[in-house]
Amino acid sequence: MPVSKPGFRDSASTILPIAFDGRVVQLEARAYEDLAASDQAVALIHRTAGAGVNQVPIVRVHSGCLTGDIFHSLRCDCYQQLQKALATITASDYGIIVYLPHHEGRGIGLVNKIKAYAEQDRGLDTVDANISIGEPVDSRSYEMAANILLDLNCHQIRLMTNNPLKVEALRSAGIDVVEQMPLVISPSEHNARYLKTKKERLSHKL
Repeated sequence: MPVSKPGFRDSASTILPIAFDGRVVQLEARAYEDLAASDQAVALIHRTAGAGVNQVPIVRVHSGCLTGDIFHSLRCDCYQQLQKALATITASDYGIIVYLPHHEGRGIGLVNKIKAYAEQDRGLDTVDANISIGEPVDSRSYEMAANILLDLNCHQIRLMTNNPLKVEALRSAGIDVVEQMPLVISPSEHNARYLKTKKERLSHKL
C-alpha cells in the first residue's frame, strides 16, 4: 500500500524484474510524487546481498527523454547514456538510477522540445533553438532527485554524469558527490553537433 514520506505526497515500492543484456535483473523500484502532486519520479535500485550498509552507491540521475529513451532517437545521446548507466549499475554491488520524466527537453516539455528540434532543422544549435522559441536553455531542477536520494539514505554518491551543473545542484541540496563518473558516448552524424554544443556551450565534460 502506498505510504507518504517526508517531502513527498505519496510513494510506493515493488520489485521490478527487467530484461537487460540478455538476462533478467531484479531491481527495487521506488516511485515518488512531490508535495504538489505535479511531478513523479522513480528510483531503480540494484544492491547485492554482500553490499555493505556504508557503501557509496553509483548513481545516475537521468532526465526523461521520450524520443531517445523509448524510440532511440539519434538526435541525442540519451538512450545510449541510459543503457550505459544500466550496464554499470547492474554490474555494481550498489547502484541507483533516479529517473525524472518531467525533465523532458531539459525541462521545457515534449511539445517545446519538438518545436526546438524544428528550429535546429533550420540551422540553430540546441542552445539557440530553445531561446528562439522563448524557452530557457535548461530549466531542470534537481530538488526532487536530491530528496529521493536523501530518502534512500544516500548522503554520499558516485555520480554518473558529464554535466557540472548537475553535480553543483545536488551538492547544494545536501548530497556529497564524492566522484563524478563520465558517461561519454561516441558521436554519430546525427548527434555530433548536439554533443559539440554540450561541450562548448554547456561545459559538459566530453
